[in-house]
Amino acid sequence: MGSVCIEIIEGNPHLRSLLGWHLQQLEYRVHQAASIYQAREVFLSHQPTLVVLDADLPDGDGIEFCRWLHRQQQPLILMLSARNSEADVVAGLKAGADDYLSKPFGMQEFLARVEALIRRKRTPTAPAYLDYGTLQIDLVQRRVRFQGEFIDLTPQEFSLLYVLAQAGGVPLSRSELLRRAWPDAIDNPRTIDTHVLSLRKKVELDPRQPNLIQTIRNVGYRFNMEILNTNISQSQTTKLARERFNNQRSTLSSQV
Repeated sequence: MGSVCIEIIEGNPHLRSLLGWHLQQLEYRVHQAASIYQAREVFLSHQPTLVVLDADLPDGDGIEFCRWLHRQQQPLILMLSARNSEADVVAGLKAGADDYLSKPFGMQEFLARVEALIRRKRTPTAPAYLDYGTLQIDLVQRRVRFQGEFIDLTPQEFSLLYVLAQAGGVPLSRSELLRRAWPDAIDNPRTIDTHVLSLRKKVELDPRQPNLIQTIRNVGYRFNMEILNTNISQSQTTKLARERFNNQRSTLSSQV
């Protein structure tokens, strides 16, 4: 079981430590988080097989975070909650939880449910397709469709966009982006700025005033997930298509 990684996201420090201790006795690799902010960082860093998720977290809605988890690489999710009505259980399962355990619960039942979920996990498979509303990322053909149009990206631009999008809106530093998105070790963080500028020219309505790939001062960059679910106006769509057509025409003219 040592190869199986479990993330525990639980606001109660005593319960969180207790669950972690028992799982470690079964030789699971365990990482803990007390809040949604910590939980995102832990998940992105360790890519756990199973997430034990408290539905009632101090800094946000566990149900909504469950939806975010389910959109990632689809880890197994065991939801814990003091709410045990049928409506609460249904809401948790519909949000993407694989199992729902009401508090208080016995430790043996908890461990049995964890083991049952782990047995479901056969050979891990990477997701073939990620859907973020108006942005779709095809990981097999390495193609990106944004607002209904396929975007022509270089391999490195694709990797950078994927890492930014997968972070779910969490700001990433330049060094972190280099570590996750570049196949080889590079010690020049400004390489990120060059590729972000190139990406913005292809996915932003106005690259001079970007609102999709945002600069976070003294940190790095973040992907604005909120804007993906907002409908742009027809005039904006027309403007974007016209600008792309003009850019392509200019490129062709320069090659003649």
